[in-house]
Amino acid sequence: MSGPDDADRLAAVEETPVWLEVNRKPAVTWMCTPDQLEQLCVGWLHGEGYIRSLQDLRALRPCATDLGFWAEVAEEAVALVAADERRRVLASGCGAVSVALADPASLPARAPRGDPPPFAVMRALFKEMFHRGVRYDETGGIHAAALTDGAALLEHAEDIGRHNAVDKVIGGALLHGRDPDGLGLLVTGRISAELAFKAARAGLAWVATPSVPSTLAQVIAARAGVVLVGRAVSGAPQVHRGATAPPVGGGSARP
Repeated sequence: MSGPDDADRLAAVEETPVWLEVNRKPAVTWMCTPDQLEQLCVGWLHGEGYIRSLQDLRALRPCATDLGFWAEVAEEAVALVAADERRRVLASGCGAVSVALADPASLPARAPRGDPPPFAVMRALFKEMFHRGVRYDETGGIHAAALTDGAALLEHAEDIGRHNAVDKVIGGALLHGRDPDGLGLLVTGRISAELAFKAARAGLAWVATPSVPSTLAQVIAARAGVVLVGRAVSGAPQVHRGATAPPVGGGSARP
C-alpha cells in the first residue's frame, strides 16, 4: 500500500482541454498535453484542409483567460472543408475521440513520393526520438512523433494523443518555414486512418511505427502514394506499398 510520501513519486501525464475557433465558430476541442499549442493549431488546420501553407492563416490569437485560440482563414477554405461531407466517427485512438473522417476517394491519387531510409538508419532515428522523450522518461505514458528528412530529426513533439503529436510536428515545420512535402514521419503508436490522412494531406513520403498500420490506413496510403513501415524497430520491419500487396520485409526499406 502506498504511503503519504509516495504521492510525489506516482507517475501521471498531463491532460487538459484546449479549444480552437475558426472564423468565430467552434471547430475542435482537443484533450491534449498543453505545450507546443501553436504548432498543434497550425498542424490541425493544415491536416483538416483549412490551410495549405502558413500564408493561408490570416491570424492565430490565443485567449488571454482560457486555453484556447481563435484562427482566421479564408471563408472559401471553410466552405471547401464543409463541402467534404466528412463522416463523424469515433477514432481508433486513446479513448472516445470523435473525428471527421473524409472519404479516401477525396484524396488525389499520387505516385509514391520516395522511399524510407535503410532500416538501420530508421532504427537510429527512432532511438533519437525516444532519447528526446522527456515526458516519456518521466511518466512512461505519452506518444511521440517526429518529422525527418531520412538523415536527422527536424521536428519532435510529445502528446497524450498520437494524432495531436503528429499535428504538432507538421505545424512546427510550417511555422519554421519548412514544407513537409516529401519528408518522413515517425510515430510511436499504430498508424490509423486519421494519421494516414494527415500524412497524405501533408505530402509526406512515408510513415513508420514500431506498431502496425490499420487496413484503412493502407487503403488511404496506397491512394496517396505514402509508404507505410510497420514494426520498424524490430528485426523484421514490414513495408506496405499498397492496400492489397503483402508486407515486404528485409534489411532495407529501399528496393
